[in-house]
Amino acid sequence: MKYRKLGKTDFEVSEVSFGAWAIGGSWGSVDDEASRQALQEAVRQGMNFFDTADVYGDGRSERLVGELKKQTDSKIYIATKAGRRLDPHRAEGYNRENLTAFVERSLKNLEVEKIDLLQLHCPPTEVFYNEEVFEVLEDFVDQGKISNYGVSVEKVEEALKSLDYDNLASVMIIYNMFRQKPADEFFARAKEKDVGIIVRVPLASGLLTGKFSRDTEFPEDDHRNFNRQGEAFDKGETFSGVDFEKGLEAVEKLKKIKPEGLTMAQFALKWILMDEAVSCVIPGAKNSEQVSDNAKTSEAPPLSDEVMEEVDRIYDEYIREDIHHLW
Repeated sequence: MKYRKLGKTDFEVSEVSFGAWAIGGSWGSVDDEASRQALQEAVRQGMNFFDTADVYGDGRSERLVGELKKQTDSKIYIATKAGRRLDPHRAEGYNRENLTAFVERSLKNLEVEKIDLLQLHCPPTEVFYNEEVFEVLEDFVDQGKISNYGVSVEKVEEALKSLDYDNLASVMIIYNMFRQKPADEFFARAKEKDVGIIVRVPLASGLLTGKFSRDTEFPEDDHRNFNRQGEAFDKGETFSGVDFEKGLEAVEKLKKIKPEGLTMAQFALKWILMDEAVSCVIPGAKNSEQVSDNAKTSEAPPLSDEVMEEVDRIYDEYIREDIHHLW
């Protein structure tokens, strides 16, 4: 496993890390024992950065990750997120009282005295323009509740605005073969400001694994069933906002240029890691086999210029017109 520095923090994080949304819920059935084994396998594979959130399974994911931290001798970093517990989820809810309650709850779920990285959880755009919210985060650092703070965003506009806050450690953003806009301007700016980039939804909700077909059916409690048009949250969270059938066509083209020896998932993850501005990528995993498969990406050789150019061509042909301008 290779490691990269995470922005202004002193963390050297595994370039392939662990996204813990799936072990919380909203991805079909979840088995806690399988989740524990997946987390333990992640540590064995050299993963040391675990991203969770208070709403993943209403604390279930945080508790599992916190349990891992207590049980392992390895140094691991835990990032969690706050804000999506608001109902309704509105900008005015991002205030000192609510954020303090969320942080206290996460500290309890994780069974830690201090959170390594707290991220605002895809708040409404106006929150990024409210300096008072970031002053609250600064106070959490001063109080010893958190070590660092960052943001998780839906839009490149939000990512760019967040860079105005000097002590911001990281930005979590969707970036993959089907969501290429962040690389246009944001990545270079983040690198200039020494802000880490955590890439989420790297496999476009599994679409880029190449394992789906038009006949694939998703369980009722899987967001890939119930959120394709944004019925529950931003539609960009599901298949990166890509039309499922058009995405399948593009994946078939990507399969033809996939380097030998790589799975489609590894190909998609390696493509992301080819950009040195990226600190780490956080694919989800519900079992040990998926963790091991993801981890092997770090050892894979770089992709050729020819392959990188062909990925761009496929994006331009199938995806750009529908997706690029939206986020």
